[in-house]
Amino acid sequence: MYLLENPVLQRELLVNLRTARAFLLLLAYQILLAAIVYFAWPQVERLDLSADQESARRLFDLFFLGQFVLASLMAPSFAAGTLTGEKERKTYEMLLASPLKPGAIVIGKLFASLAHLALLIFTSLPIVMLCLPLGGVSLYELLAAYAILMVAVATFGMISVACSSFFQRTSASLVVSYLLILPIALVGALIWQMLGENGGLRLLVLLMTVPALSAATIFLLGMYTARTLLYPHDVGSEGKDVVDLEKEAREAVGLVIQRDQFPDRLFAPPKRTQLLDDNKNPVYDKEIHSEIFAQGTLMLRLVIQISLFLAIPLMAICLYFKPQYAPFYMAYVILFNILVGPVFSAGSITSERERETLDLLLTTEISPWMILSGKLIAGFRVSSVLTLFLLWPLALAVVMVSYYWTNWISVVAYLGVIAVTCVTTSMLALFCSVMFRKTSHSLMCTYLVIITLFCGTIAFDYFTHLAFAPVAASEVVDLRTPSSSEPIKPATNLMTEISSQLTLVSPFAALMDIPLAVDLDGATDNPGDWYRFGTFMGLTIGLDAILFGVMVWMFRTRWRVAY
Repeated sequence: MYLLENPVLQRELLVNLRTARAFLLLLAYQILLAAIVYFAWPQVERLDLSADQESARRLFDLFFLGQFVLASLMAPSFAAGTLTGEKERKTYEMLLASPLKPGAIVIGKLFASLAHLALLIFTSLPIVMLCLPLGGVSLYELLAAYAILMVAVATFGMISVACSSFFQRTSASLVVSYLLILPIALVGALIWQMLGENGGLRLLVLLMTVPALSAATIFLLGMYTARTLLYPHDVGSEGKDVVDLEKEAREAVGLVIQRDQFPDRLFAPPKRTQLLDDNKNPVYDKEIHSEIFAQGTLMLRLVIQISLFLAIPLMAICLYFKPQYAPFYMAYVILFNILVGPVFSAGSITSERERETLDLLLTTEISPWMILSGKLIAGFRVSSVLTLFLLWPLALAVVMVSYYWTNWISVVAYLGVIAVTCVTTSMLALFCSVMFRKTSHSLMCTYLVIITLFCGTIAFDYFTHLAFAPVAASEVVDLRTPSSSEPIKPATNLMTEISSQLTLVSPFAALMDIPLAVDLDGATDNPGDWYRFGTFMGLTIGLDAILFGVMVWMFRTRWRVAY
């Protein structure tokens, strides 16, 4: 009933693994790994294994950390909608009324959601083993690393399933899952890098701690999820479409959102008590007052509390004790917006399609520009205000720490990068919402595009500098014929130049290159230049303008109106 004859597991596996997306994702993943091995293979005619073990170990670390980060990003996308999907399809109560035990439902949902991700990881093992002949890494070290990776994936999946049992919508479950998983993933990657000089010690420490912690986490969260299914608090689908916000505020534990007070009214305005004024955008008013908060403020309260809790140590270190590391705190703020921003815009148009109200909206006298601008500003307003909650320590630091007084231009530049990034995440989410029919597909595509633009370009730049490092003059092979008189030219690094230019679209690269002209311990910290910052601002603003223009054109041509 739990594994071999689990109907939930069998049904989910048949549905998920037989889709075309499953085969396409597997093919794309294998092609990507094969390309990395091909280009990262040493480009010399004679390979000294005793001298090149360090480069081989760096390649192994790149593979493992890359897959670890991908797994931490992909696990919530597979598991965060396991139970919320049932609630959204109105089949949750039917599942609970079945003779299945709650534990069997939890195990079936967990194994089914992670089966495809586990398949991706296992199929990458033969490609990674091709790097073993380079030396520097033993077979046992490789197998142990993959075992740790699978344990981590199972833990991330259980966290996502627990969040899925707690929330009503997949978007809320997905965001909270990311906020819980990413700090754990970052700490794990940091420990892996810190112990990188001693592979044996690293694996010994991780094998002694990770499995025990993961087993305890999976067991406790599994018990909690099973109890939630046994005593559900969210049955009655007809009465759960809209939450009574006043009752929720009375029963809330911890942070309470007061919609009529500052600053809560900035992202959760109170209910309208009078008619809408003339010349106002009715779409914006409707979105900001009802649509975003129809499912309550639980997700918002958790997002604010978790993000501020994680920001406290970063704030103290990066803004006050080590102010030269201020760009890293700004990077955390941008990462928070990347996770939270798309949620409030990715369902703007797809929700109209799912409710079959898009045709009615387009037949009104409201222009496409007003519809799209109202949807965009409503989502941007919520995400930007939530992001601003993490920036008030910067304003306090500017007053208290003299380091920022001589770098006020850099502080303004940081705020500019964050503001443009907030607009871009909302714009990309709205564009994906226009292109797709389902909110879940729109949200996942938005995350994929944002991660590729903002993070993937930096990862590609790091890989190219590792794989296409300049060849030393002693390693250049003389392939000239005796009659040739042309001088030998060193190997060019066109790929590294291309990858460096691609990082111009990443806000993280722009933050790190903003100059901080100050003497610390006798050295100037981060001299940088303004080229990357200016280029990022220009490219991003231009991209936003193009996307908005394309969406207006699509609405005027009735893009995907008929069903």
